[in-house]
Amino acid sequence: MEQRRVGRTGLHVSLLGLGTMSWGLDTDAQDAGEQLRDFCEAGGTFVDTAASYSSGASEEIIGTLLGAVVGRDEVVLCTKGGIRATPSGRVVDASRGGLIGSLDASLKRLGTDHVDLYLVQAPDPHTPLEETVSAMRHIVTSGRARYVGLSNHTAWQTGFAAAMLPAHGDAELAAVEVEHSLLERAIERDVVPAVEALGTGLVAWSALGRGVLTGKYRRSLPADSRGASRHLAGFVEPYLDDRASSIVDAVCTAAHGLGRAPLEVALAWVLERPYVACALVGARTPAQLREALSALDLDLPHAVATALDDVSSLDSEASPGT
Repeated sequence: MEQRRVGRTGLHVSLLGLGTMSWGLDTDAQDAGEQLRDFCEAGGTFVDTAASYSSGASEEIIGTLLGAVVGRDEVVLCTKGGIRATPSGRVVDASRGGLIGSLDASLKRLGTDHVDLYLVQAPDPHTPLEETVSAMRHIVTSGRARYVGLSNHTAWQTGFAAAMLPAHGDAELAAVEVEHSLLERAIERDVVPAVEALGTGLVAWSALGRGVLTGKYRRSLPADSRGASRHLAGFVEPYLDDRASSIVDAVCTAAHGLGRAPLEVALAWVLERPYVACALVGARTPAQLREALSALDLDLPHAVATALDDVSSLDSEASPGT
């Protein structure tokens, strides 16, 4: 699998990343282990998790698999913090104490003394961005993470952090992680120009449009799908509208003509974006991951790529935000 450089840093990651949001919830430890083994055998290195995934269970499963399935030095490990559980529900907390405390707990669950990339998972309207950036700088200088970045932040927040991080220490904004697919192209307006100008790497999450671009929702709502689950139905629902349907139809038409699966076409479109360092796929089962890995050898014909660009263009109705 191709390894791409993350922005201007010395960090390199696999073109396809392994998302683990469902681990500990819809994916048990056995299936997770099989996914990790298949992913690494295919040349994959980038494993993405978060403290908030399954209330820490995703990180715990990864911790049991490192050393047992693959060596710690065989993966580029990324986790995220800044969202914590409270008695009244989950809240965003990107304060200094919130981020450092969250990362320390993540490291314990992961069974390692550092992660390769640590991301602030969401903007915190109650904490000055200067404080968040100060915490990110400390996380690097203390050795808890090799690199830091932002997830789901705006272009101006990205620019601010990129300017502030190196001001008082040896740290830089290595990466941003944002949703990007044929169903979510809004980042092309501002985030993509920002990261290209700043030399920051971009990791695309939900590259398959929250699973909708697989075509599984074209005719019905499968009972075993995320869209039918109690905890993820709201995550999928925004992409079950008429605009998304027309894009999915175009993907399926292209896939039929190429003799490939719709998810391969949709994923290939993201992987061919020159500004994407890595595209994440969060498979629920090992079989789903193997299908995604099969997309790595697909080069979209120019006419197909252009048609998909047109049908999903930003001139169409705005899609859900991140």
